Amino acid sequence: MLGADDECAKHWEAAHRVAYAAGDPGEAARYAFWLGFGLLMRGQAAPANGWLSRAEGLVAERALDCPASGYVLIPRCLVKIDGGDAAGALAMAVRATEIGERFGDADLRAFGALGQGQALIAVGQPDTGIARLDNIMVSVTANELGPIATGIVYCGVILACMDLFDLRRASEWTNALAGWCDSRPGMVPFRGQCLVHRSQLEQAKGDWPAAMASAQRASRSLANPPHPAMGLALYQEGEMHRLLGDSERAETLYRQAGRHGYDPMPGLALLALARGDGASAAAMIRRALDECGGPGLRPSLLSSAVEIYRAAGDFAAASAAADKLAAVAARSSSVVLHAVAIQARGSVLLAAGDAPAALAELRVAAQTWQELQMPYDAAKAAVLRGLACTVLGDQASAEIEFDSARDTFSRLGATTDLAHVSSLAVGLARGRHPATTLSVREREVLTHLAAGRSNREIAEKLVLSPHTVARHVEHIYAKLGVSNRTAATAYAYEHHLI
Repeated sequence: MLGADDECAKHWEAAHRVAYAAGDPGEAARYAFWLGFGLLMRGQAAPANGWLSRAEGLVAERALDCPASGYVLIPRCLVKIDGGDAAGALAMAVRATEIGERFGDADLRAFGALGQGQALIAVGQPDTGIARLDNIMVSVTANELGPIATGIVYCGVILACMDLFDLRRASEWTNALAGWCDSRPGMVPFRGQCLVHRSQLEQAKGDWPAAMASAQRASRSLANPPHPAMGLALYQEGEMHRLLGDSERAETLYRQAGRHGYDPMPGLALLALARGDGASAAAMIRRALDECGGPGLRPSLLSSAVEIYRAAGDFAAASAAADKLAAVAARSSSVVLHAVAIQARGSVLLAAGDAPAALAELRVAAQTWQELQMPYDAAKAAVLRGLACTVLGDQASAEIEFDSARDTFSRLGATTDLAHVSSLAVGLARGRHPATTLSVREREVLTHLAAGRSNREIAEKLVLSPHTVARHVEHIYAKLGVSNRTAATAYAYEHHLI
């Protein structure tokens, strides 16, 4: 717990050898497990697997019925969850929990229950899984577990809450973890991961300077020696740089996160979208969704997929992702997740041309963001509401929504979003006819759009980037008060704009 990892490993190994020599293979296997698990937590996979295999071998060759027979199931349970076999992981976690209960081993019982919660979430039962995790935390807060198990369970539960957008629980447990860490000033292993989660919560609440500082502190504290949570810390730091418009630094951090074993999605795909490479963004998010699969799809992947597919013009894929996100939200009690799903559905309705229905959904989402004091999400909803108002011909309301979003993005330092909404606001002055607000370049783009050409084809014709064309198309939609290519073409012909 003090960070003296090499010294720690020597003592676990010595304990293992003494127990084995004394004819106590059960205790020898338990010490081998803790040594292997500690090495695994520090990212030393090869020696970790060796010691974990030794623990398994001692249990298997002597058919031991002891706590170690439950501990050796935990790494295998984690492998099954990572490999997509959540049902198999659940069965192993239940067995481990039963062994822990039978032998009165609180740490093993907690590890088993943690595995059950994670597996239940992965099979598409988030509320049941979270309830199981809440139950473990009773033991944690009652100081019934050893310090290593306490830290692991804290971090595992908080990570599960963040993945499910359950920010209320995540905030409560992060504060509890911070207090636990602060009461042990010399402790090293879990402080860095606590800082990652603190950064995520600060980001959601709109305190971006603090979020950046926490992410950078987390990366530093987890770097030497490299901790398994290092990839998550680098990803979170990359997210902050992406939101602040520093795409080069964000890409570097995402790639470093990948080298530390953390898949940098959906951030890397959203970065490609911001750079105007919608095709690459769609390919990346599609790969991530296919690889994740199953009912336990990460909501962050699905919500990002809706945004990416919609921007790329693949409305069928955007609608399918929104439906899956709604199904995940329906099984969850998370207010944040429900708002994310509602906003995604609203954006799809807007793309389909049903502005009144879109506004109704977006109003609910916007109200939730205001109540939860999540300004960035509220500003994103305001942009969508502004676009819906332009479709309905309500230019004054559109300007109010865009101005509100612009103020928030400016305060946060969200430079990419700020540039986007500022460009949307151009030409939306009340009472001006579309024919006078379309620029020469926008008229050129509209002509090619009406001819049935894709954004990439238009880009090739006009020697522009696909990203620039996509922005022109969005501006055309806003100025004409339409939401798709068919409506834009019809409007253009009807009003003699081409």
